[in-house]
Amino acid sequence: MTNLNNHPESVSVRVPATAANLGPGFDSIGMAVDLWSELTVTRGPFEVTIEGDGADVLPTDEGNLVVAGARAAYNARGAEFPNLKFHCVNEIPFARGLGSSSAAIVSGIVAGFALQGDGTDPHEALLLAAEIEGHPDNVAPAIFGGCQIGVNAGDDWITSTIPVPEDLHAVILIPDFVGETSEARGVLDSEVSRADAVFNIGRSALLANALATGQMDLLRYATEDRLHQPQRAAIYKGMNTIIRAALTGGAHGAFLSGAGPSIMAFATEREYTVAYEMTEAARLHGIDASTRVVKPTTRGAHVFDPASTAATGTGD
Repeated sequence: MTNLNNHPESVSVRVPATAANLGPGFDSIGMAVDLWSELTVTRGPFEVTIEGDGADVLPTDEGNLVVAGARAAYNARGAEFPNLKFHCVNEIPFARGLGSSSAAIVSGIVAGFALQGDGTDPHEALLLAAEIEGHPDNVAPAIFGGCQIGVNAGDDWITSTIPVPEDLHAVILIPDFVGETSEARGVLDSEVSRADAVFNIGRSALLANALATGQMDLLRYATEDRLHQPQRAAIYKGMNTIIRAALTGGAHGAFLSGAGPSIMAFATEREYTVAYEMTEAARLHGIDASTRVVKPTTRGAHVFDPASTAATGTGD
């Protein structure tokens, strides 16, 4: 960690997009990908300004999650929360299942500590972010980078990194409509059968092993799910067809990213064919969508100098 030995007037933070669940790892597994949003916080009269995705709908008052994150960092030190200007540049698509809310929370926390002259302790940031977000599947990879398992242990959160093959690509289909996490959670069953629990336990273990050992042929099975995707298929038309199209196009596995509506596929070759097949499947269901082909990233949230692009932070 980097200890900033002063209280800077301004700090800038970059945070990666994240995909949660990866199929069976509901609320417990997530992966950071090379798609970033930025936050610059400057001392001065309170203001929130936003560029990029969600600029027309995100709050520009105390309700913005970057403010909540920064306030949590100051509260953690018992310090008075000062007047600050927040400027967000959002490349992570808003409300599409790619961790935009977690990125906002984490960027605020990292900026808040940096403004107090502190480096960010990743575990402390995880505790603060998980308290705000409610679960670690997005915030853990946003903070640490890479593919992370996150589990609750009473008053603590434990994370463990799953190694990911260097040639892995994430192909993301991003529909042109937003998804409401509350609706996506509202359709889930409050109880699950033993058979479905066993199904997901086995596939979560298989997923971790397949990624760690590079057994890509296992991902077709390891990204299957019974706890949330079947229910969410009812609100995301074409989801199952798009997943099948990704597999037909050459993907090793495909799944709903987070609470949706984005769908992600893993590929080590033919990734642009996979993107085409996913887009065509969406079009046949009347869904306008864009695609991004990105790599997983081992870099988590970090402070950077916009002038020099030098960076220090949590994910190294």
